[in-house]
Amino acid sequence: MSDPSTSSGPADVPATPAAPTMDMSHAGERSVAKTDAVVVEVNDLVAGYLPGVNILNSTNLIARQGELIGIIGPNGAGKSTLLKAIFGLVKVRGGDITVKGESIVGLKADKLVRRGVAFVPQTNNVFPSLSIEENLQMGLFQNPKIYSERLEFVTGIFAELGKRLKQRAGSLSGGERQMVAMSRALMMDPSVLLLDEPSAGLSPVRQDDAFIRVSDINKAGVTTIMVEQNARRCLQICDRGYVLDQGRDAYEGTGRELLNDPKVIGLYLGTLGSDGV
Repeated sequence: MSDPSTSSGPADVPATPAAPTMDMSHAGERSVAKTDAVVVEVNDLVAGYLPGVNILNSTNLIARQGELIGIIGPNGAGKSTLLKAIFGLVKVRGGDITVKGESIVGLKADKLVRRGVAFVPQTNNVFPSLSIEENLQMGLFQNPKIYSERLEFVTGIFAELGKRLKQRAGSLSGGERQMVAMSRALMMDPSVLLLDEPSAGLSPVRQDDAFIRVSDINKAGVTTIMVEQNARRCLQICDRGYVLDQGRDAYEGTGRELLNDPKVIGLYLGTLGSDGV
């Protein structure tokens, strides 16, 4: 679908996949199988908005089945640009992006959605004049027959939305709008969910709730790539993280490894890295 904000506007893969590990913590929802199967791979990506000005400079990233990937880094590092490049909103000038082994470079948003890529931008991410239900229906206009099935899945994660389907999205709080935006993106049963700073602009309580919901989405079986300014909280919940700096992946590791890495703490986390780990 055309998102309301998108109108015009690596490591080697092991030769032998490891056995899946199942997370059964969400009874009634599909369980996640974390495997070595690569869902998204970004190779030496060069991209930018203006001719001759590159924001991403040989950026690399891998997201495997069932993983929650966190992307952190200073302002202007290219974090949001990376997500937009994956979703076709930024001109790719070099390198490649593949989803399940097939290149998606140059594809328009509707084709990307059909390929299983869902994107939730940081702002302007709901249709405010439409009801919650209508927003969710917009999420699967390419396949409306699965509405009931997907609604059951989405309201299994966001139960409160199921009780307020007729409410206009424009009347919701920022945190509630974020829930609607993520729910709409999930309606097409994506292979990967791209989240651009889901906690931005929310109160501390709502920020915590946003991170819990992102974790719930991932535990329900959705491979997720999340950009976040709240680096500490992001690394606490992600399987693996990437630190972007000047358009390059400067560091990569598990969330806990990055939280405890002296260089990452000193350069990007400050004292946050040692608190509450």
